[in-house]
Amino acid sequence: MKKLFISLVLVFGVFSINAQTLEALKKEQDAKKTEIGKLQGEVDAIQAKIDAMPGWKLGAFGTIGGNISGYSNWFAKGAPNSSAGNIGFTTSAYANLLQEKYFWRNSANVNLSWVKLDNLDDETDSKDFNAATDVFGLTSLFGYKLSKTLAASTLGEYRTTVIDNFNNPGYFDIGLGATWTPISDLVVVVHPLNYNHIFSKDGSTYESSTGAKFVADYTKKLGKINYKTNLSGFYSYKSLDYSNWTWINSFGYTLWKGIGVGFDFGLKQNKQEAFNDALNVDSVNYDENATLENVDNKMQSYWLIGLNYAF
Repeated sequence: MKKLFISLVLVFGVFSINAQTLEALKKEQDAKKTEIGKLQGEVDAIQAKIDAMPGWKLGAFGTIGGNISGYSNWFAKGAPNSSAGNIGFTTSAYANLLQEKYFWRNSANVNLSWVKLDNLDDETDSKDFNAATDVFGLTSLFGYKLSKTLAASTLGEYRTTVIDNFNNPGYFDIGLGATWTPISDLVVVVHPLNYNHIFSKDGSTYESSTGAKFVADYTKKLGKINYKTNLSGFYSYKSLDYSNWTWINSFGYTLWKGIGVGFDFGLKQNKQEAFNDALNVDSVNYDENATLENVDNKMQSYWLIGLNYAF
């Protein structure tokens, strides 16, 4: 009985020592986390000062996603022998020159993806990768500061596709107006004098027009997080049917040495594109009675999840 009592005392003693040691380690860990939080706050404050200094500011981040698969004699499928795959990538890059009296902001956005579905038992089936997402855009904004947050500005913006139908259509906006920068990461552009020129092949339905251009761009890098959202729109003075807008978002979280996970999505509406698609006999939206006025201006969208990179 005495030996049992001594054994129990030793066991409880060991548990007590371990508990005390664990509690001490947790307290030490919490203290270190508090120190890290303070240091990160100091680092962010220094980075904010660096970002506010005059000179060129460069950066880029994006997302890569993809997968491939193959089936052989998988009879539960409609096509038991087949291969499939998709691959895509996005890039958001900027080169900004910030000076005391003026600024010059340049950005590029690229989103390309391909998809393949090959039925190996069908000789007429396509074995190629086909374009799924096709977005390319360049923007250049120059402004002369009238105050700390307001500037007279001119903007040039070009948007098109590069895989299919390059420059058909292609959009080029050029205009004059004002730019508001209430904080360093937010740029709001309003140009009431703007010409929206549309490049297209002969016989297409696209028409250029004058109107107002508006852009809102927010780019933020906070620790391991990269985020960019850009809303670009054109209001046509000729008709609302010639107006359009595009909203693109990119989010990245860095896990290790610039590599992490990312998510991108975009939305847009363009009635001229919807009308042109409705006149295409190969389109699922083909409508021989379609007009620019009555066509269904459907919401266009894309999204991509995958491996993220940042520079």
